[in-house]
Amino acid sequence: MSLVKAEEDLKKKGMLDRVIHLAASTATVAEAAEALGVEPGMIAKTLSFLQEEKPVLILTEGTAKIDNRKYKDTFHIKAKMIPFEEVETQVGHAPGGVCPFGINENVIVYLDESLRQFETVYPAAGDDHSAVKLTVDELEKIAGATGWVDVCK
Repeated sequence: MSLVKAEEDLKKKGMLDRVIHLAASTATVAEAAEALGVEPGMIAKTLSFLQEEKPVLILTEGTAKIDNRKYKDTFHIKAKMIPFEEVETQVGHAPGGVCPFGINENVIVYLDESLRQFETVYPAAGDDHSAVKLTVDELEKIAGATGWVDVCK
């Protein structure tokens, strides 16, 4: 169902032709990079956080790690990941397919500056066997992001 929601959203934005369906798993950055034949940093990893009970997604380059100090300085709250078993309910996609496309209405999306080092990135498309090939500029236009942040090491 998540793949369908993501694809419907991408179709509305004129990007359905960018979805890549793979036989191999794309659930982790390493698996996605191998399946797509790209370097791990080019995978647009989507991290799920709770901020005062509101779900927040932050897309980062695949090998980036959250810097807790930068996160707190930016959001004025400690970084708290959404528990694995709650991600699908909170966001609209299960772990392994979390992306900013076709998500629940109350979810806030940010893009991390770490993505800017790549021209092309590959976020998930709603499930653990898909990706979307986008330029960073295209991702910025269609992700529904509130803005850019710098919260990675």
